[in-house]
Amino acid sequence: LPNLLFYGPPGTGKTSTILAAARELYGPELFRQRVLELNASDERGIQVIREKVKAFAQLTASGSRPDGKVCPPFKIVILDEADSMTSAAQAALRRTMEKESKTTRFCLICNYISRIIEPLTSRCSKFRFKPLSDKIQQQRLLDVSEKERVKISSEAVSYLVKVSEGDLRKAITFLQSATRLMGGKEITVKIVTEIAGVIPKETIDELLSVCQSGSFEKLETLAKNLINEGYAVAQLVNQLHDTVVESEDYSDKQKSAIVEKLAEVDKCLADGADEYLQLMSLCALVMQQLTQN
Repeated sequence: LPNLLFYGPPGTGKTSTILAAARELYGPELFRQRVLELNASDERGIQVIREKVKAFAQLTASGSRPDGKVCPPFKIVILDEADSMTSAAQAALRRTMEKESKTTRFCLICNYISRIIEPLTSRCSKFRFKPLSDKIQQQRLLDVSEKERVKISSEAVSYLVKVSEGDLRKAITFLQSATRLMGGKEITVKIVTEIAGVIPKETIDELLSVCQSGSFEKLETLAKNLINEGYAVAQLVNQLHDTVVESEDYSDKQKSAIVEKLAEVDKCLADGADEYLQLMSLCALVMQQLTQN
């Protein structure tokens, strides 16, 4: 087993994979002694890497298990969400990784490989976890529903997969929230839409048709209603992007102007701008683009 680096979007099974592998290797009894898991919520500054990890890495390990099966003569250190470690702490790992290679293997897990310093990535074998395919997610959600005796329509399952965008953890959380909300009744697409905070397609179509009408008063009322309904403008930006890009009704020039504005609004929202003002600014530009011709 080399040093490992798992990276990819959240909810795709990176942590589960290494924990499952470690349980397989050591069995339930040895698992506690042989695996050190440090998450982003634990202390992982340079001091901890120098002391705790180093001390753990220096202990030798035997190659047999209490149940008589053979097990690897090394321990595993799992550093989950390693991209949130400071570069000083990452640098402190470099030497330990090489020096203790006889007795310890490291597994770094992160969402963005670019945030891990080069000397560490070159010491690990990299595995990229893709967002899970719809088919796999559907299968898993159906398994969970069956075991938990949850009634859910097949359209709702497909929709759950769509709104969670390859993140199985998110999909299962939505399923759980929907079950609690319904109290044993069947879960429908409408319920999933509400739980996931997705803006209904009708609302987005209405927004675009109001923009096309060119009436600023109507637009203002609609924007206020959107905000009062509690929809997130960031969510609107995502959905509007897909609608505009896939639409046949707009010219390429209109699309490029709108999408550029979407990017700008997204950035402003991430920086903490006011939702209503950003929404108005976006809608005003969309209206301008759609009423020009």
